[in-house]
Amino acid sequence: MSKPLHDTLKRVTDRIMDRSRDSRAAYLAKVEAAKAKGPGRAHLTCGNLAHAFAASPEVDKPDLASARVPNVGIVTAYNDMLSAHQPYEHYPQLIRETARSFGGTAQVAGGVPAMCDGVTQGQDGMDISLFSRDLIAMATGVALSHDVFDSTVFLGVCDKIVPGLVIGAATFGHLPAVFLPAGPMPSGQGNEEKTKVRQDYAKGLVGREALLASEMASYHSAGTCTFYGTANSNQMLMEFMGLHMPGTSFINPGTELRDAVTRAAVRQALSITAKGNDFRPVADILDAKAFVNGMVGLNATGGSTNLLIHLVAMAKAAGLIVTLEDFEDISEVTPLLARAYPNGLADVNMFHAAGGLGVVVAELLSEGMLHEDAKSVVGDSMEAYTTEPRLDANGEAEWVKGAAGSLDDKIVRAISNPFQSQGGLKKLTGSLGTAVMKVSAVAPERHVIEAPVRIFQDQDAVKQAFKQNEFTSDTIVVVRFQGPKANGMPELHSLTPVLGILQERGLKVALVTDGRMSGASGKVPAAIHVCPEALDGGPIAKLRDGDIVRVDARTGVLDIVDPAVLEREPVTADLSDQHVGMGRELFATFRASVSSVETGATQF
Repeated sequence: MSKPLHDTLKRVTDRIMDRSRDSRAAYLAKVEAAKAKGPGRAHLTCGNLAHAFAASPEVDKPDLASARVPNVGIVTAYNDMLSAHQPYEHYPQLIRETARSFGGTAQVAGGVPAMCDGVTQGQDGMDISLFSRDLIAMATGVALSHDVFDSTVFLGVCDKIVPGLVIGAATFGHLPAVFLPAGPMPSGQGNEEKTKVRQDYAKGLVGREALLASEMASYHSAGTCTFYGTANSNQMLMEFMGLHMPGTSFINPGTELRDAVTRAAVRQALSITAKGNDFRPVADILDAKAFVNGMVGLNATGGSTNLLIHLVAMAKAAGLIVTLEDFEDISEVTPLLARAYPNGLADVNMFHAAGGLGVVVAELLSEGMLHEDAKSVVGDSMEAYTTEPRLDANGEAEWVKGAAGSLDDKIVRAISNPFQSQGGLKKLTGSLGTAVMKVSAVAPERHVIEAPVRIFQDQDAVKQAFKQNEFTSDTIVVVRFQGPKANGMPELHSLTPVLGILQERGLKVALVTDGRMSGASGKVPAAIHVCPEALDGGPIAKLRDGDIVRVDARTGVLDIVDPAVLEREPVTADLSDQHVGMGRELFATFRASVSSVETGATQF
């Protein structure tokens, strides 16, 4: 028997609804106006319609012309360079065939860009990665602007792609939206071994050939990378927010079950249109309850800090205002129930086999730690997300009761015996500004560090200082002018091996930056997303080498110890060389108009 909703979750939900009263009302009014017009095809001219299905198969044209049956719009992030999205190559054909078999039609509405942070990590292209999220949302808007669809399915997995697609889906809130995952690649070389080789390379103990062989053994197949970074945190989020079919996030690509759950998702997308009896526009799903459930899931599984930015932006697209205070309050009461790399040794395939998201959802529901009555694409109860798909006798997906509890308590725990009593995300506030830290993988004795700072303007300079053996005592490494306005807020993940080595040498080190860290970063204390950013003249721009800073994840403090530092004029930087090359010059308007990281670092 589930307990009543936890008081903190109720308080945070009410707070979001209260502060969002006007913006949510305006959003819902827009959605209602679009719903009142009815399905778009009924209002298009004959010329409009003819253009819309001129290239469609002859078997579909009568249905498309009459507008009697639902038409599903496919928005796809397919490309075959990005391993997580390569499986989507054949999805449109499967979706069209499935829609036809259930009396509907489907068309590819449009494609959206999908870049790989794994390819651009530490490279110039990373400077446009965060901006690609809003570009994806805009491309989704272009795809759906033809107004010929009754429902939508979204094909996307990775870091900025899913948040961008959610923003786009929310903008067309009068349409149902079902998200179709592609699944993780099979397990390759273990994450711990991969990390060791990276550190050995940074120490000069192995060469590039050994490093490349290790990386290729880790990233070896189609599917999502198997560590629990931003991409797989996205998949968790889509289940907790009710946009996936239950239990489908971590089924490997190219399997019978993966195809079967995709067919089931298409059938569901057809069944929840305004033409049927169970109309579920995505605006009804993306409410305050969904976002609170998403924040709980993020904390309970030790998910990526990138989602702090993305959830704020996604909520804004649905007329809701979510703040860091909401994340912090939820983190304080949400137990950590999962350990997947970088928060543990297991990968997502092991996590899934140990009971996965179904067990985590069931445990949270048992203690009132989720809105049980949140709407989803499959119903009006989160209990559905404690089930898991299996193949029936006909090779189709059927949903059965999931594991009764964890099958490996080193990976998934009961809520009565969590890995930590609190979630993995901590808000830091003080004279240096506000920041966040992911503490689920950081050893407790490293949660507090007070030390002199070393100032850098890019991660390459940090690595160069490391090679020259300049770090010989406790140090807080400050990398500034990395915020969204400065250079698009690139991830600084390539610093992880270097800082990890310094920790192994017995030093207390931490990172402070107005940039981001990868969802795969973990063991080094990192105060990230510092706001105000350096380009805005924030206190981080007033620091000099040797100033003492205190990073305290226990009490949530980020302080410059000497108040006199705040009396200095902030330094400025010439960033012009970071604004050209690899397409960065095309995003000048994005840098000029992006909002602060606290409000989602968004254009909207």
